[in-house]
Amino acid sequence: MKFINPTGLYDPRPNGYSHVVIAEAPARIIYIAGQGGENAEGELSDDFKTQVEQALSNLQTALTAAGAHHTSVSKVTALIVEHSEARLAIFSSALRAMWGDNPAPACTLIPVPRLALDGMLFEIEATAVLQAEDEIY
Repeated sequence: MKFINPTGLYDPRPNGYSHVVIAEAPARIIYIAGQGGENAEGELSDDFKTQVEQALSNLQTALTAAGAHHTSVSKVTALIVEHSEARLAIFSSALRAMWGDNPAPACTLIPVPRLALDGMLFEIEATAVLQAEDEIY
């Protein structure tokens, strides 16, 4: 995949994402359903940061099950209940920590009034692309 942050657009890297991701075909495309902050027992913390960290851990578990890695992700969509600059900072920090020095995926953040479960504050879905040479089954 090719990750681009074009001249003329602000630098999104401090927020943990890229403006443009190009994936060449043929490839295996993996769609990961929205992952919330619930643990394996279905329990949700009341803390936004804890939910974000758990959701990203859940995302990694789903990617692994598909034979992919977080560096295979081309696009994420995040949903945040009661969005604020403080919550954006928590989410951006978590994305930067997860991707480290690797190129970050394209990202859309959508503020929402509520999510599927009572107490759910954060959800993230992802699209991953595996080229034949990237497959790790």
